[in-house]
Amino acid sequence: MSQNLKLKSMKMKTNYIKCSLWLMAVIFGGMTAKAQTSVSGKTAYNGREYISYDGVRNENGKQVERIQTNMDDKVYKMELVNGKMTELYVDGVKIPAGDWDKYSDAIAAIKEQIRKNKEQAIRNEEQARLNQIQDKKNEEQAMRNEEQAKLNQIRDKKNEEQAVLNKEQAQRNEIQEKKNEEQAVRNEEQARLNQIQEKKNEVQAVRNKEQARLNEIQAKKNEEQAAENERMMKQMTTDLISDKIIPDANSLHDLTFDSDGMTVNGVKQPEDVFKKYREKYSRFSQSSFSYKN
Repeated sequence: MSQNLKLKSMKMKTNYIKCSLWLMAVIFGGMTAKAQTSVSGKTAYNGREYISYDGVRNENGKQVERIQTNMDDKVYKMELVNGKMTELYVDGVKIPAGDWDKYSDAIAAIKEQIRKNKEQAIRNEEQARLNQIQDKKNEEQAMRNEEQAKLNQIRDKKNEEQAVLNKEQAQRNEIQEKKNEEQAVRNEEQARLNQIQEKKNEVQAVRNKEQARLNEIQAKKNEEQAAENERMMKQMTTDLISDKIIPDANSLHDLTFDSDGMTVNGVKQPEDVFKKYREKYSRFSQSSFSYKN
């Protein structure tokens, strides 16, 4: 049991690392996306600064990359074609190419941070690969340890059973004659116990039948409740789309609903929206309700 728990713990850690690396791969892997493929809304943080990738795509065989970042209380927007900058905006103002030298330090810092982030993503991916190899070795060792523990338990049990058998055999040899005399008494007692047990079995059979009936009723109620919940959830999703809170049904990732308010995809909704849905879906708002897709 202890080995199984350790094995599960190691698997959970591995899955956590894999998920983290997947997120970083989405951020930085988009740089090599195929034609007409774009990556949007990806952000890498570095202290007070952050770099947001608006999109990377291929246009007529050229890689077009758009970057937006905040640095030293200024908003920089850049467009790069095949790694060379073609446009620069600072706080929404387009900077002529002749003035780019004035921002050379900021541009270099942004490019350097992107380079470091890409290199870190590669290092993380390699570490994840090594972790997977180690996890597999740990799993195999845990299986070997578990198998050895089972063999040890079987051996110990056999030894204990043999000791008991030896002791019992010695006792049987001494008391066999007495057992023969007492057997008749035991048979009579056993018959009485059998009658008691049969009566108990009859009572239990009645109870089992009643419990089966109650289980069937409860199962039907559960099915009806699940159907009602699904119906109301579909209706609520339709309302969320109609109210332009989400663009479509696939965009609903999580929803919470309680007496304090309503949150959709991590965004707390205004009071009037909360009031509208609380009145229409009062059964959900009476207790803490949470939905995740």
